[in-house]
Amino acid sequence: MLRYWTAGESHGPALIALIDGFPAGLPIDIPKIDAELVRRQGGYGRGGRQRIETDSVTFLSGLWHGVTLGSPLAMQIVNRDAKLERLEEVDRPRPGHADLPGAIKHLGGVRAVLERASARETAARVAAGALSRQLLSVFGIEVAGWVTELGGLALGDEGFGSGQPTLPELRALRDASTIYSLHPERDPEVSALIDRVGKDGDTLGGIVAVRVDGLPIGLGTHAQWDRKLDGRLAQAVMAVQAIKGIEIGMGFAAARCRGSEVHDAIHYSPAERAGPQLGFTRPTNNAGGLEAGMTNGQPLVIRAAMKPISTLRKPLESVNLTTKRPEEAAYERSDVCAVSAASVIVEHVVAFEVAVALIEKFGGDSVEEMQARWSLFHDLARSR
Repeated sequence: MLRYWTAGESHGPALIALIDGFPAGLPIDIPKIDAELVRRQGGYGRGGRQRIETDSVTFLSGLWHGVTLGSPLAMQIVNRDAKLERLEEVDRPRPGHADLPGAIKHLGGVRAVLERASARETAARVAAGALSRQLLSVFGIEVAGWVTELGGLALGDEGFGSGQPTLPELRALRDASTIYSLHPERDPEVSALIDRVGKDGDTLGGIVAVRVDGLPIGLGTHAQWDRKLDGRLAQAVMAVQAIKGIEIGMGFAAARCRGSEVHDAIHYSPAERAGPQLGFTRPTNNAGGLEAGMTNGQPLVIRAAMKPISTLRKPLESVNLTTKRPEEAAYERSDVCAVSAASVIVEHVVAFEVAVALIEKFGGDSVEEMQARWSLFHDLARSR
């Protein structure tokens, strides 16, 4: 079973991602992982911390001559702004953050909670996801994410219906945008909004989307509730800091339609029998690539809603935990808007869960064995 853990505090010496169950025999391109870490640090509206850190990964275990061994992989991301031991306690919890519930839970201070609850931890999750994407690419599975809405401004939700642009085409549009949307021509408008909100001492949220192409039919399972792929994807996405909602395919819009408007008709095309759908095609993809907890060969489509960051330069009302008197909440250096970064993070936690499902279906001791099982499964499925 492929799984990972992260460790480290926001201002501690380093962040660590420990990955267990990764197959042997995959050459790892470390600069590609670093490139995703750089993307996570980008996007208009980020704070001063991103100008301090230059994130890159160092492998501490699990590689030999750049190839995975099948043993646990430990990846380290050094914090240049490592000053935890010099930081003071925080006694005015921020509404919307982990400060108050965490301090009460652990019968301790706020600093011990906020250092781990900080979104800085997601750099380790992006590293784990970027590693897993290199495994997915061996099987022709591609992942991309972008921003579809920011601060109430809709920025386009292309890329999800039948006959839409390819992921490389969409990725090129996204990479031309400082907001990471598919409409770089809207960047000045969105940037101006972020600037206005920042001057007001406030923050902004938004919606991000992820699409996964090239998935075979049958990843995940219908057999147990806790192994359904849609449920596991929902957990991974909802566990990202500041994410407050997720939908797959049509999501909430499906509740407002009739069944005949929601469910994707099934067709068969012998000419497409060699593809991941085994010849079974759909004119629509309202299900978002998942039915009954399993992939159905269509692109996987996920959207996630990110709330505005809870650290405000113009603080909300709070209570001093020592005196119990009303005071303004504490301010820790933060972003005005991190929706662009959220699109990168959600993209990578989705990629990791897809890799977990891939290994469960096709084995995980070695890449060579997985490729053989992939071929055998598709041969058997086509012979039915």
